[in-house]
Amino acid sequence: MINVNDSARRNLSRRTLLQGTGVTMALPWLESIPVWGLDPSSSAEDDIFPQRFAVLFMACGVHPDHWWARGAGSNMELSKSLTPMESLKTKMNVVSGLFNKNATGVGIHPGQTGNILSGAALQKGAELGGGISVDQLLANHLGQKTAQPSIVLGCEQPITGYHETNFSMAYSSHISWQNATSPVPMEVYPSLAFDSLFDNRGNRRNKSVLDRVREQAASLSRSASAGDRTRLDEYLTSVREVEKRIERLRSDQNRAMDRLKADGRSAVTMPRPDNGLPEDIREHMRLMCDIIALAFQTDKTRFATLLLCRDISGLFYPFLDVRNAHHSASHNDRSDDWERVSQYYCSQLAYLSSRLDQMPEAAGTVLDNSCLLFVNNMWSGSKHDSSKVPLLTVGGLGGKLATGRVLDYTDAGDDNRKLCSLYLSIVNRMGLPLEDFGDADAQLAGL
Repeated sequence: MINVNDSARRNLSRRTLLQGTGVTMALPWLESIPVWGLDPSSSAEDDIFPQRFAVLFMACGVHPDHWWARGAGSNMELSKSLTPMESLKTKMNVVSGLFNKNATGVGIHPGQTGNILSGAALQKGAELGGGISVDQLLANHLGQKTAQPSIVLGCEQPITGYHETNFSMAYSSHISWQNATSPVPMEVYPSLAFDSLFDNRGNRRNKSVLDRVREQAASLSRSASAGDRTRLDEYLTSVREVEKRIERLRSDQNRAMDRLKADGRSAVTMPRPDNGLPEDIREHMRLMCDIIALAFQTDKTRFATLLLCRDISGLFYPFLDVRNAHHSASHNDRSDDWERVSQYYCSQLAYLSSRLDQMPEAAGTVLDNSCLLFVNNMWSGSKHDSSKVPLLTVGGLGGKLATGRVLDYTDAGDDNRKLCSLYLSIVNRMGLPLEDFGDADAQLAGL
C-alpha cells in the first residue's frame, strides 16, 4: 500500500479530468488550463513538467557486429541495427561496456535476467530472493504524485517452473520487482492496460471512452486557447486511434477467455492467439508503446516498464523472414536473421521515442522530459555472454541528462562500469537522493 501525503492528494484532486459513466480521462499539458493542479505560469517546473522514466527490455542478446555507434550529435554514425534511431540520435546516448556483476558467473538465462533492474544477487531454489527494481524504487518514493505509481506491461506471458541452473523461471519472466521476493504483476493484454489507463469499467467497457466524455471535452475546448484546442483535438484523436485497435482485440480476448474458462485451462499455459493475446506481435508491441506514451503525456504515471519479450522467449518473426523462435535464433547471433531481429527491437524504442517527441510540452516535448532506457540481459546469445549489456538511453530528463553521445566504459575497470551506477545516476537526477543502489555506491562517471 502506498501512502499519499496531503500535498500529493491535493494535487491529484485538483487535476482537470474528463469524466463519464465508468470512465476517467486524464489530460495532457495545456498552456491555458491547469490540468495537473498547478497554474501553468507557476515557477515549480518539476511539477509542471514531470520527469518520466521507462525501461524497454529485450532478451538473449543482439547482433554483436551491428550494435555500435561513432561520433556525436547530428554527426553520429549508427550501425545497421541502430538505424531506426537515425532521426533521434541527437536525443540518444549509446552506452557500451556496462555490466551487472551479480548476473555473471551464475549460469545462463534466469540468473542473467531477474536482477537486470536491481543488480541484486539472486537466490536459487524454491524461494525467490533478489531485490527491488529501480522503476519500483522510484515509484515507491515519487509515484504518489500521479494516479498510478507505475505501469508494468509485457508482450509475452510469464512462464513457471525451474531452469536447469536451479533458478526460478520467474526471474526470466519479470524485470520489475516490488521487493526481494515478489515481481510486480505484469499486464500483457492491451485491452486491460487501456482500461486501466482510463479507469474504464462497468458494463460500458465496450463503448467508446470518447463518447462518454464528449460533452465535457467540448466544454473544455471552448474555454481553452487556440493552441490548446489543437493540442486537445490531437490528443483525443490519438486516443481514438488506439481505442479502435483495442476494440478489434477485445472481442478476440473475450472469446479466448470464455474458451479457457470452459476448458478449465490457464492462459499462461496457452500459445497465442489461443490465450487471447494479439497474434501479430507487431501490433501488440505498438499498442503497449502507445499506452505508455498516453500515460506519460497525461501524467497518469511517470514510471513504466515494458518487457518486449521474456528471456528464453518463444516469439516468432515471420514478418522478418526468420524461421526460428527468438531463443533459438539468438544462438546464431551473427546471422542476418538475428540482425533483423535486433533491428526490429530497436525500432520499438524508436517508435515510442518518436511518439513522445511528437507530444508538445511547453517549449519542448514529453520526450525531452523523459528518460527511456533500452536494455538487454546479455551481449551475445550464442555465448550467453553478460560481461557487458547493450544499452541505449533516449531523452534529456528535463535537461538533466546530456544526449547525442557515445559512452564506452569497456576499459574503465569493473568498479567504474556498473549498471547500477547508471541507475543511481538516474535516480538522483530525478530527485531521489540515494547514496547507493544495488551493487553501486557511486554514480556513473561521465554520464
